[in-house]
Amino acid sequence: MTPSEFPVLKHLKTGAGGATAAALLVLFAAGPAYAQVSAETAFVFNTLSFLVHGFLVLWMAAGFAMLESGLVRTKSVTTILLKNIALFSIAGIAYYLVGYNLMYDGVDGGLFGSFSIWAADDTAALGGDFSAGYAASSDWFFQMVFVATAASIVSGALAERIKLWPFLVFVLVLTAVIYPVQGAWHWGGGWLAKMGFADFAGSTLVHSVGGWAALTGAIVLGARNGRYAPDGRAVAMPGSSLPLATLGTFILWLGWLGFNGGSQLALGSAADAIAVANIYVNTTMASAAGVMAAMLLSQAFKKKVDLTMALNGALAGLVSITAGPDTPSVGAACLIGAVGGAIVVAATPLLDRFKVDDVVGAIPVHLFAGIWGTLAVPLTNPDASFAVQFIGIAAIGGFVVALTTVVWLVLKASVGLRLTEVGEALGVDEVETGLRAYPEFAAASPSP
Repeated sequence: MTPSEFPVLKHLKTGAGGATAAALLVLFAAGPAYAQVSAETAFVFNTLSFLVHGFLVLWMAAGFAMLESGLVRTKSVTTILLKNIALFSIAGIAYYLVGYNLMYDGVDGGLFGSFSIWAADDTAALGGDFSAGYAASSDWFFQMVFVATAASIVSGALAERIKLWPFLVFVLVLTAVIYPVQGAWHWGGGWLAKMGFADFAGSTLVHSVGGWAALTGAIVLGARNGRYAPDGRAVAMPGSSLPLATLGTFILWLGWLGFNGGSQLALGSAADAIAVANIYVNTTMASAAGVMAAMLLSQAFKKKVDLTMALNGALAGLVSITAGPDTPSVGAACLIGAVGGAIVVAATPLLDRFKVDDVVGAIPVHLFAGIWGTLAVPLTNPDASFAVQFIGIAAIGGFVVALTTVVWLVLKASVGLRLTEVGEALGVDEVETGLRAYPEFAAASPSP
């Protein structure tokens, strides 16, 4: 194996069900070209990479919470914060009980793995055999924070009119079954992996999945009361805090370095370290280009620069580069990110034309930019095929749309999805939590 062939091993995320890219790297480390660290040292660095990059992705949960808090109205902030910490907790438990093994255990070119509880097994490493490549728990942790990210995408899009508990039931189904099954098709070594589908860190497997779920939910749920005038014109509903939304975007930008950099799946060699560094640069520059594209187009079309478009342009640039941050040059990464930023500016009014109420712009950012980023992979990766990329996008999209629509409709028919008209007017915080995020702005209660 030559150094130029070395990074190709990183295109699949695999788990307990088979040999991993990191394990293969350890095996090849015995050769003269890679005999720089011991197998145990590579094991330690690979494990550390999973853990450090994993807690950066976990930090993205705070970014989603701040971004969404800033973009919803004051009367909805407490509930959006509660949803974000609750959905992360549900995702972790669901992925432990069902999701991880369903995604990785014995997929072997098929549709999904086993319905069983995950358990770490590092017996071999404790006995001096480091061929697994990393500690089992580090891999589980890194994969778990990804599924939580997919659930976070849905939260903001459906804010201000959805009931808390039906939403959390949906999160349970999404993280325990829907996300792991489609994830098994590629990262678990399933049928899409066999076809050569390429999605390095999840433009489709994570972001488009969350985007499809948000789109079906927004359609079934309907728009917020007053969001669209009788003539179809969109009525602005400004959020509670642009500083919070901006802070959330910067947190997400930082966390995304773990999202993409950690997907190298190893840090046990100089080649891995160089690859991670290049991924960091491409990720950062794609986001920067997304910001500038959104700002320039906002100025061109609105005659003013829209901060929310700039924030979502940054996120769209990140989503766009996520499918293939390892192969582009810096210039190509900028172009990929810039198209993502342009997509946000173009797609946001398109959703309003169809009266799809997406409170935070999650659908243009995560779904549309995710599709673009996945289709863009063959532009810089000669091992990828446009036809296979399209098949993967269509298959995963069809699967997620079908299942999420069924779940939303069942919840709507059984326990109900949205607040009453009176409850929505009072605010979801008043109805669902009884707590106000900004009590000093609330009208004083009358004296008894």
